[in-house]
Amino acid sequence: MSKRHNKALLASTAVLLTAITGPALADYPEKPITIIVPWAAGGGTDATARTIASALEEELGQTINVVNRTGGSGVVGHTAISTAKPDGYTLGLITGETNMMHWLGLTDLTYKDFTPVGQINFDYAGVQVAEDAPFDSLDQLLGAIKEQPSGTYNASGTGLGGVWHLAFAGFLLDQGIEPNKVTWIPSQGAAPAMTELVSGGIDIVPSSVPEARSMIEAGKAQSLGIMAPERLDSFPDVPTVEEAIGSDYTIGEWRGIAGPKGMDQEIVDKLEKALEAAYNSETYQGFMAKQGYGTEWRNAEDFEKMMGEMDKEYGKIIESIGLKK
Repeated sequence: MSKRHNKALLASTAVLLTAITGPALADYPEKPITIIVPWAAGGGTDATARTIASALEEELGQTINVVNRTGGSGVVGHTAISTAKPDGYTLGLITGETNMMHWLGLTDLTYKDFTPVGQINFDYAGVQVAEDAPFDSLDQLLGAIKEQPSGTYNASGTGLGGVWHLAFAGFLLDQGIEPNKVTWIPSQGAAPAMTELVSGGIDIVPSSVPEARSMIEAGKAQSLGIMAPERLDSFPDVPTVEEAIGSDYTIGEWRGIAGPKGMDQEIVDKLEKALEAAYNSETYQGFMAKQGYGTEWRNAEDFEKMMGEMDKEYGKIIESIGLKK
């Protein structure tokens, strides 16, 4: 074959490949998209996923179905997201547990097994006590924990090794206090823990402040501080821990949209742009403000960087409390 014929063949092949792949990417999405939620229907994560999905539908002009895949403390759903076909038609609302599960020995899955699209939420840990507790400030609470013997105080809000357990353990470490000095009582979540708090069975619930809202508004509980860089608009009277005790320690639970590893960059870019618009929509922002949930945007690149930083942070905390596997 002559060089001229060879060049012609290569050129025609390139045109053919462009014709096959180009329109497929340009027309994405051509069919409904599925967003997997690793947590049960009816919860805050599920509500967040369904709201962002609704806003994202408007941006992409395609139906988005939200499917709950629960079990294994988030392992089942996150695994389903990571092992899906990387064609952009199966995504997921991944959560901060991605930075914890592998350290706890629950799975080998890490944040590196996903293609990040964008972070849409961050709920910072607060420190809640009963309204009639003998502490009027975060400084008083920490002073009491330091002075009293180990086990004098207990805390709850998630299962052992859950996000609020690790957040509070990290906070105590930041304050030079042995994390296990406060006994952690496992619970099914912040709601039952807050009920125990106001009944006197629990001393501290380090959940997000929105999860404590009903008890706070009922005058049965108070939040002494929040581990956030600034006060929440929905709870303007709750000081940051920096304001309360001079600590810049921040930690909490994040949520974001991601797909399986290996997604085409053109599809990721299109999804990222659409997701940012959905994040800024009144549909999403209005819902999150009404619920008191934190909104925090990071694009794909910054989202991946944040996950890497949080992974190291949670790894250190899990090791410090003896739960690293």
